Amino acid sequence: MNNEQSRALPPAPQPAPAPVPDSANAPAAAPPAAGAGGAGPVLNYRRARRSFVQPGLVIAWLVAAVALTVSLLLWQKLSSMQEQLARQSAEAGSRAVEARTLARQAEETVRETAAKVAIIDTRIGDLTAYRSQLDEVMQSVTRTRDENLAVDLEAAVSVAQDQTHLTGRVEPLLAALRTVERRLARSGDPRLSNVARAVERDLERVKTASIPDTAGMLARLDQLLRQVDDLPTANDVGHIRSERPQRDAAPGPADSWWARLGQSMLEEGSKLLRVSRVERPDASMMSPEQVFFLRENLKLRLQGARLAILARQYEAARSDLAAAQSALGAYFDPASRRTQAAATLLQQVQAAAKSADLPRAEETLLALGSAAAAASLPAGSK
Repeated sequence: MNNEQSRALPPAPQPAPAPVPDSANAPAAAPPAAGAGGAGPVLNYRRARRSFVQPGLVIAWLVAAVALTVSLLLWQKLSSMQEQLARQSAEAGSRAVEARTLARQAEETVRETAAKVAIIDTRIGDLTAYRSQLDEVMQSVTRTRDENLAVDLEAAVSVAQDQTHLTGRVEPLLAALRTVERRLARSGDPRLSNVARAVERDLERVKTASIPDTAGMLARLDQLLRQVDDLPTANDVGHIRSERPQRDAAPGPADSWWARLGQSMLEEGSKLLRVSRVERPDASMMSPEQVFFLRENLKLRLQGARLAILARQYEAARSDLAAAQSALGAYFDPASRRTQAAATLLQQVQAAAKSADLPRAEETLLALGSAAAAASLPAGSK
């Protein structure tokens, strides 16, 4: 590159030739004659000295010196320019190498960035798919939220109602209804307003419900069971004979002996002959073995009613008590005080069993079932 620059520069000016004095161009003087003596050399020296110190020659030498100085200065300047150009060329080369390195690195970075962008695009696509699936799940959860709430509340109320029937206490059902009321209030769904009203009505009914006197009913049944063996049947003559003098109290003892004789004869005649109206022939024609099984059947009925009351099955208890009442009125003597006392106890137990039905949350369960069925329907069919 230095050679190219040196070729591009103009050539340095050459120093002008020194002017030749006229004496040099003049023909040489003839040598003095030998015979002239010592005057000849002196004249030649003088002439040479005058010709040497001519002004034109001095000027020429001065011009040559200036030209040489200028040439040296120009050469130095050109050398500095060449060095500066060489340094700039080297710097430009290094910068070009660095630029190529940076370009290569930038290209690699662009490739890596493009790969990362492709990966990010793939992940964005996956996230979009996940987002759509999540939206579908959220929509399905939103659609089934009311259904799940209604189903959970219905199950809770059903379990509490079963616990109430098993324990004979209204606290489980009351707590469940209050829990349903709180959850419905937190939900704030207007579609469950019917359920909230049903819960309010059931709460009022449960609060005002009377608790059955299970202990009192069981005590009366135990008393009846102890009295069954002593109850007189309709064909039990011995009991009738022993109780008739108590029912038909005779007048005071007679004063005369013939009155006492007539009274004794009347008593003996009443023992030999008894006239009565038979309304149920099957009761009066029972054998002692049948009377035994009748009493045992009555005991079984009372035991069944007792177990039903303990199991809170008041319908079965009322059925067994009705059968016992029918057997007591059909096969036992209704005129006996024991039978009348047993009938009174049995009626008291029946009255207590009729009012012993525990409260039920039927309206709440029906409203929750309707809400769950309505929430399970598709959105287009509502």
